[in-house]
Amino acid sequence: MAVFQHSFRVSTKGHADVIDITGRVEKAVEASKIKTGMVNVSGRGSTLAVTTIEFEPGAVSDLRRALELMAPENDEYAHNERWGDHNGYAHLRSALIGTAQTYPIKNGELYLGTWQQVILCDFDDRPREREITVTVYGE
Repeated sequence: MAVFQHSFRVSTKGHADVIDITGRVEKAVEASKIKTGMVNVSGRGSTLAVTTIEFEPGAVSDLRRALELMAPENDEYAHNERWGDHNGYAHLRSALIGTAQTYPIKNGELYLGTWQQVILCDFDDRPREREITVTVYGE
């Protein structure tokens, strides 16, 4: 079993910024030389998420709308009261989606569906520099 790890940074706008990171994950898988295995994509932080979606404007808009219904930006959060900030909604959205996902590698490639892209979602209330770590393991 081999393990390969690569990190990269992404500049975000915050406020449910959704960024397609599929290409960067694919490059890490290719660099790993692993033919069969798994790739874990993990975002560092508690106000972001990693998931998949069909990365097109309608689906991204629908995702943002659903998140606003589940954890509205302008609601009352105990986190905000405790720390005097205004990103309680961002922490909740991150917890609901998760900060890491694992995907299969088949024939040396990231094995996703035709309309499935890996995305980074930044929910914080300001622009950020986000670190993503891609860990590839297998044979």
